[in-house]
Amino acid sequence: MVNYTKQQITHIKHQALIAAQHHNAVMLLDNNFCVNAFGLHQIEFAAAFGVSDYISVNQNSFGALENFVAKHQHAYVFTQLSYDLKNQLEKLQSNHPNHIGFDDLIAFVPEQLLVIDAQGYCVFGDEVAQQLLHQQLTLTDVPHQPINVQAKVNKEQYLSDVEHIRQHILEGDVYELNYCTEFYHTNACINPYQVYDQLKGKSPVPFGAFFKWDKKYLLCASPERFMTKLGDKVYSQPIKGTTPRSSNEAEDESQKQHLLNSEKERAENLMIVDLVRNDLARTAQIGTVVVDELFGIYSFKQVHQMISTVSAKPKQEISSVEVIKNAFPMGSMTGAPKIMAMQLIEQYEQTQRGLYSGAVGYFAPNGNFDLNVVIRSLQFNAQTNYLSFEVGSAITYDSQGEQEYEECLLKASAMVNVLLGE
Repeated sequence: MVNYTKQQITHIKHQALIAAQHHNAVMLLDNNFCVNAFGLHQIEFAAAFGVSDYISVNQNSFGALENFVAKHQHAYVFTQLSYDLKNQLEKLQSNHPNHIGFDDLIAFVPEQLLVIDAQGYCVFGDEVAQQLLHQQLTLTDVPHQPINVQAKVNKEQYLSDVEHIRQHILEGDVYELNYCTEFYHTNACINPYQVYDQLKGKSPVPFGAFFKWDKKYLLCASPERFMTKLGDKVYSQPIKGTTPRSSNEAEDESQKQHLLNSEKERAENLMIVDLVRNDLARTAQIGTVVVDELFGIYSFKQVHQMISTVSAKPKQEISSVEVIKNAFPMGSMTGAPKIMAMQLIEQYEQTQRGLYSGAVGYFAPNGNFDLNVVIRSLQFNAQTNYLSFEVGSAITYDSQGEQEYEECLLKASAMVNVLLGE
């Protein structure tokens, strides 16, 4: 195996993004040289180009994925799972508009593949890596036209919705609800490759992803892992708790300590940890569900995040797809209890989430898998020129609408700045 330097890997990543322009199907997964919560760093970069086999389904999706992964058990399988798979798991509906249009579940085996692990070793596709390493191509430069996105829900309506959700909590319907809202532009003219490159620079995070499927694009700057399998254990790492970074070192440290000691943020995080423990227990060996780290504070370029880690050993007869299915969608993006939370999400949100708050990632030939949470992400339909992103926060009874709205704007800031050309 070839061991690449950080500088070489950076060049390979950039050239892979340029190469993506020549394929109808691409998935790039990028750790951006970031620290992973609890040290669960498997790969630094993966590039999957083209399609040798695939499924793209809206019915019996987990069954189709189970069969597809089994069929290609000796290959890398790349996948996207839409939030709206929930409707196949429970008696739920998604009746709002979805202007991007990804199918509920897509999985594919690429024609060309490159995988570089956390130590910089090329574990698959060295010939692809070498080709990219020696390329000196540049992205097609499109003169930037600033894009001002519109909010699907104005601030007044947002604050009203938060109060209604707090009333549901007071009445015992839910303990916590992840309420999200969309920002969009109906006639965007962008180069998705260029925009993703800029987003990576603004917001380098451990679960970055670029996904192209025909005319649809995901430009993902996610800090959150949904679930990963390492050997005989699975780990889930929910994020609940966000505070902005400061350029002043003392203020930045103060922000971290405030997040760590915030009763509200700890309560939100703990509720979701309990939900994740319950989700993993559905397929785990008795007594193996463990909270490995509670209230870990991890710092990224834009924000500090509170991340907890929960692990379990699945029963030997349980497949990886079954483990994922029993924990999907991730509790950090729903609330608790999960089913009622998803019903209220449908009631108060005005956009079908689609791929937002779903997952992208891969299954490896050694039986491991890794899936992120699709947040902090732009989506673009190049056929209709519809551009969209969503942001949200966890609403509890102690939530204050103004603060939750400001948290949403903070999470949106990197994407807004990129679209404005700032």
